[in-house]
Amino acid sequence: MTKIIFMGTPQFSVPVLTMLHDEGYDILAVVTQPDRPVGRKRVLTPPPVKEEALRLGLPVIQPEKLKGSAELQEIISLQPELIITAAFGQLLPKELLDAPKLGCINVHASLLPKYRGGAPIHQAVLDGETETGVTIMYMAEKLDAGDIISQTALPIKEDDDTGSLFTKLSAVGTTLLKNTLPSIVNGTNERTVQDETQVTFAKNISREQERIDWKRSARSVFNQVRGLHPWPVAYSKFADDQVKIWWGRVEERTSDAVPGEIIALEKDRIIVQTGDGAFAITDLQPAGKKRMTAAVFLNGIGSKWQVGDQFE
Repeated sequence: MTKIIFMGTPQFSVPVLTMLHDEGYDILAVVTQPDRPVGRKRVLTPPPVKEEALRLGLPVIQPEKLKGSAELQEIISLQPELIITAAFGQLLPKELLDAPKLGCINVHASLLPKYRGGAPIHQAVLDGETETGVTIMYMAEKLDAGDIISQTALPIKEDDDTGSLFTKLSAVGTTLLKNTLPSIVNGTNERTVQDETQVTFAKNISREQERIDWKRSARSVFNQVRGLHPWPVAYSKFADDQVKIWWGRVEERTSDAVPGEIIALEKDRIIVQTGDGAFAITDLQPAGKKRMTAAVFLNGIGSKWQVGDQFE
């Protein structure tokens, strides 16, 4: 069976690795990011792909940075016939791209050439897209610019968020790769050059993208909230404190209030004026507290909030 090196890091990548193992491919090693501190106690935690690789009894390589590293030479020395990446999190040096005879392929969570970059799922939801998908592509030195091998589209539903799409697209990508790999191994796969005139980018989420601008439309605020759910989570300022906005919905009502102003406090939601309507906050997290429903908040620490108070 084809000798493979798999490179991936988050939970998105785990089903892909499991499938390759179950299909009987000869996985020489699994390459993933180093263990990182997680949570308030900063507990050193292995990435999900490492945990799965160890469960499967596969050797693991964890370079801090591939270029110029001893780990790079170790990977090349294993003489893989094919390298497969899925949300690995680092660019591959040309030396590695040129090493396997069947090339390096990537499972990318967008319909390329749209949304090249590190946050294609987040960006698709933030932009209010109604469709996304997965692309199996050859890797090139330029970010996500390689030739397309195969694609599958997936609708983005009204109740989808980044977390739900990660799960769905992981499953779609795993199936697509499983069905595409035989043609890659046999050299019979299609290969389509990307249309550079259609390229868009999805850079990693910045801190600025997390803060809600209430002057935007209610639909835009909703897309921001679900696009950043369940990580890193949208937020707003209220009385100099940061409040995370976990979930909500567009409200069909009008008001003369200014954007960011609370226009109603109801049993299970906090209704805030936006640039063109209203947005109802249903789940939030005050500074220093855990996530809670608006109903729990308003019956407790939020009981002093009033209509007319302002989010910044």
